[in-house]
Amino acid sequence: MTAKLRILTGINRTSGPSSGSTIVVNDIHGAMPDFSTTFLGREPVDPAWNHSFDELIALRTPKRPQGPEFDSYLDQLTGEAGTLIEQTRPDVIHAQNPGFALSLALVRAAGSVPVISVAHGPEVIVAERNEHDRELLREVVTASAAIVAPTASLAARIDQLTGRRCVDRITVIPWGIPLRDIRAREYPSTGAGPLSLVYAGRLDTNKSAVTGIEAIAMASQSHRLTVIGRGPEEAALRDRVRALGIQNRVEFVPFLPRRELWHRFHEFDALVFTTRGSEAFGLVAIEAQAHGLPVVYANLPCMAETLRHAGSAYTANDPASLASAVDELARDVPWRNALVRAGLDNARRYDITNTARQVSELTNRVVTGTFG
Repeated sequence: MTAKLRILTGINRTSGPSSGSTIVVNDIHGAMPDFSTTFLGREPVDPAWNHSFDELIALRTPKRPQGPEFDSYLDQLTGEAGTLIEQTRPDVIHAQNPGFALSLALVRAAGSVPVISVAHGPEVIVAERNEHDRELLREVVTASAAIVAPTASLAARIDQLTGRRCVDRITVIPWGIPLRDIRAREYPSTGAGPLSLVYAGRLDTNKSAVTGIEAIAMASQSHRLTVIGRGPEEAALRDRVRALGIQNRVEFVPFLPRRELWHRFHEFDALVFTTRGSEAFGLVAIEAQAHGLPVVYANLPCMAETLRHAGSAYTANDPASLASAVDELARDVPWRNALVRAGLDNARRYDITNTARQVSELTNRVVTGTFG
């Protein structure tokens, strides 16, 4: 029997399914049975997380991602990464979020072990705003044998940030979801009228849940919005709801694990995807489509790429545009049902087994030296 190739990877945050990046990495490696994966994360490790990794190791270096202590923190983290590389003896490293501290530490400690950078989006947003972070992303990407991005639009942004020095090593591999575990609702919408809408994601300025809240106040119909998630903007969002006097039409629900979120999707008529600036892929929009929800989304390049014509686009960061799109969705029942059917077809393009197959093939090519 041929020994499994060993992958070392990780995300420098608490170990659990609390972020889209962690969820998609877990799903991908769970669908790669021909590899043995060691995952580096942070304590606390969520005891309820049924992760798919062969081994999960909690990093010991105290996290200091910003400020004057960053260089000493990175040196210490690099030393720990070097020790773990010696212990686990990987055939390849998957450096998640290239430019963030853990990917830097792994690249600097890699030695002769080949590295594949896997971009998720937040690190690209940071690099676009700050020259120091841009240099860190360039260091990781330049040292990588291959770079993975989930959309062509994100790949183009990485290409631009690196001065087009890595274009021949960037591969677009769309993210996916475990479609076999999803059962879409089978009944069509039958009546026009106010909709029950859902926002699901981090509560920060870029994700812009406030656009959905303000759209509820501006719409011509009395739609309701459930905001699911947590983040630094929660208090400000609650204040905005009170200021607009729509407390009876906006509900806040804490972050839900994926299975619970999926179960609740059946309570809603549509998902609003309100990111205002940068987005890498929009995984929750695909999850909603797979469950039979039409999606109203901000017209960002990556979302147009991910959703194609299977959603209703509005002008990003414009609550009046979102309010108009939601009102139209409520009035036009045949169109709403057409979006449901188109969304189901679109979601079928994003099975996690396809993602894992492409990542597996790329990894094998990098390890055997046949990539590029």
